[in-house]
Amino acid sequence: MTKQTKPKTKQAQLIQLLTRKAGADVATISEKLGWQSHTTRAALTGLRKAGFEISAEKPGDGKASCYRITAQPVDAA
Repeated sequence: MTKQTKPKTKQAQLIQLLTRKAGADVATISEKLGWQSHTTRAALTGLRKAGFEISAEKPGDGKASCYRITAQPVDAA
């Protein structure tokens, strides 16, 4: 029997989404976590205040910005 390693908290799930190579946009995060877009943006701000470095890339062509964690605080591991 194998145990699923799904993050337990929404913040842990958010960090997991943002550490993927492709990152995630607000719509994807909102859908996966069941949040409204303003809640998702507030959570990104909260991570920044907690010491995470988050990059935002605007791909152009009217597509949504993609967010990705580029550095984590030392005590976050």
